Amino acid sequence: MTSSNSEPPRLGEFALIAKLFAPLAAKDEGAFGLKDDAARLRLPPGDELVVTVDALVEGVHFLRDDPPRLIAKKALRVNLSDLAAKGAHAKNYLLALCLPDWIDNAWLTDFAAGLDEDQARYGVSLLGGDTTSTPGPLTLSVTALGSIPSGRMLRRKGARPGDLVFVSGTIGDAGAGLELLRGKASNLPADARDYLIRRYRLPEPRLSLGRGLIGIASAALDVSDGLVADLGHIAEVSDVRISIDVRLVPLSGELVSLWGSATPAVLRAATAGDDYELAFTAPPAAQSAIADAARAAGIAVKQIGRVEQGGGVELLDEAGKGIAVDRPGFTHF
Repeated sequence: MTSSNSEPPRLGEFALIAKLFAPLAAKDEGAFGLKDDAARLRLPPGDELVVTVDALVEGVHFLRDDPPRLIAKKALRVNLSDLAAKGAHAKNYLLALCLPDWIDNAWLTDFAAGLDEDQARYGVSLLGGDTTSTPGPLTLSVTALGSIPSGRMLRRKGARPGDLVFVSGTIGDAGAGLELLRGKASNLPADARDYLIRRYRLPEPRLSLGRGLIGIASAALDVSDGLVADLGHIAEVSDVRISIDVRLVPLSGELVSLWGSATPAVLRAATAGDDYELAFTAPPAAQSAIADAARAAGIAVKQIGRVEQGGGVELLDEAGKGIAVDRPGFTHF
């Protein structure tokens, strides 16, 4: 969206804050109406603060033509997904915007509306932030703040040999959606195409499931860079080996319609990014409790492998043989 001479100039920094972002902070007295240099956050007695930050860059994490409302929601939701993986209750967020000159008032208004909608959806509010201009790409940084009872946070470390490996939802949809947005030909029906694109543009943080896994999961994280790559983080810090059965990796019907369900398609899905599902480990005795937590959260959870002695992540084919994985997931560098 480009500004023309007939359009009003973009709101200045303080007008932008007062008109579009101060209303997003109005429900939290600790934000001081965004008129101070810092905010105040109170925690319930016995709780600890959980903090996470993610930056999203145009052309890397979203496309310029993506709707501003959905860009805002994605920026917030990928951070809420990190809180979900910790089992935390989401509370507030901080927002930093680096705005290029093609951003106009209409874009900013729609962006703020997306944040407003998701604040209502997830029960969070803006606590503060910063705005600046940039000659580079549009860049957004969100810092999400949550709380959790002391000593109860889920971590990547904790998986033990004998544990089972689980994942929520379906894997690979967002990667397929990005492929479609980049113009790769497809004869998919419109509803399947829309579903996959929506999965890329609008992740669903599994906050309720994460809270339900406290005291059940031995290790957990959200799948942002690819299932294989992210499970590698659990394997590394837990000093274990994780074996995944390709036959058990959950794929959506829409993805199968595009890529198929053979081993190469599963490998492609398991190394795509932007799923924002929860992957976690737990002892076999916890399976009933996991089923209860999944049912309460309204999201499918599937066992996909096992934790063993050793190191790294191995993807096993139908015959139980290891599959070569050239690129386990997305990397920023």
